[in-house]
Amino acid sequence: MSIVISTINLKGGVGKTQLTVGLAEILASDYNKKVLIIDLDPQTNATVMLIGDKKWKALNKAGCTLYQMFKDKIDNTTKFNINNAIVKKVSNIGSGLVGLDLLPSSLDLINIQDRIPNISQDQFGVVSPATILRSYIKDKMDQYDYILIDCPPNLGIITLNGLLISDYYIIPTKADYISTYGIPQILDRINSFNKASKKNVKPLGIVITLYSGHQKNLHNEVISMLKREANYPRVFDEVIPFRQKIAETAYYDGSKYTLKQKYGDAYPSMKNIAKTIIDEVK
Repeated sequence: MSIVISTINLKGGVGKTQLTVGLAEILASDYNKKVLIIDLDPQTNATVMLIGDKKWKALNKAGCTLYQMFKDKIDNTTKFNINNAIVKKVSNIGSGLVGLDLLPSSLDLINIQDRIPNISQDQFGVVSPATILRSYIKDKMDQYDYILIDCPPNLGIITLNGLLISDYYIIPTKADYISTYGIPQILDRINSFNKASKKNVKPLGIVITLYSGHQKNLHNEVISMLKREANYPRVFDEVIPFRQKIAETAYYDGSKYTLKQKYGDAYPSMKNIAKTIIDEVK
C-alpha cells in the first residue's frame, strides 16, 4: 500500500505546489520510488509544471482530468477513465521521470466546485461527495510507493477528497504572519475530520518555503514563533529558499533540466525533507 501525503495551506502563493512537485521528483529520481502526484488544485499549477499547457489542454478536451471525474458524479455520466487519465513519466527533469506519474487537474474545476457538495450519496453510503476520488483511485494505490496530493488553498470538499485517502499532511508556508495565520484552522479542521471519519491523518510538519535573506529578521522571528507553539507539529529545520531560477525552470516549456539545475540551492533542503519522509513514514 502506498503512503499518501497531502500538502495544504489556506493561503496561495506560499510555494505549496513547488514543494509538492519537488519532493515527488526527488523521491522518483534520487530514491527510485514510484510516485503519483494528484493535482486537486483547480489552479492546475502542478499539472502544467509537469506536462505543459499544450498536453494539459489535450487531456482536458478528452475528458482525462479530475474535472471530468467530478463532473461524471454531478451529471450521472461515465465518461472518465482513470487508466486514460493518469499520465506516465512526467516532469521536465531529463526526458521525464520513469517513476513519476500524474493525475491532472483542470481549470474547469473552478466552474463546478460549488456543485460537488450537492452530489447525492448512494443508498449504501459508499459514494458521497468526499469519497469520489477514493472510488476511482483505490485500485491504483498499490502501484505506488508514494502519492502526493496538491490540495487547493481551502478546506472544502475537494480537499476532503484528498484527506480521505491520506495518511499524512504537510503544511508549506512562507515565514510571514499572513501565510501562517490559517495554521490553527488547518489543524483544528483535520482533527475534526479525523474524528468524524475515524481516520488518523497525521501532520508530518511545517515546511518554511520562499525563505529570503532580504527578510531574514522577519522570517527568523516567525520561524521561532512557530517552533514555540506547543500545539503545532514540528517545523522542519530545512527551509526552501526563494530563488528566481526555480520560477524560470518550473514550467514545462520543452527545456530539460537536472534536479540541481531546476532547484539550485533549494535542492539540498528538498532532498533532506524527502529523506526524512522515507525514514520516518512507514
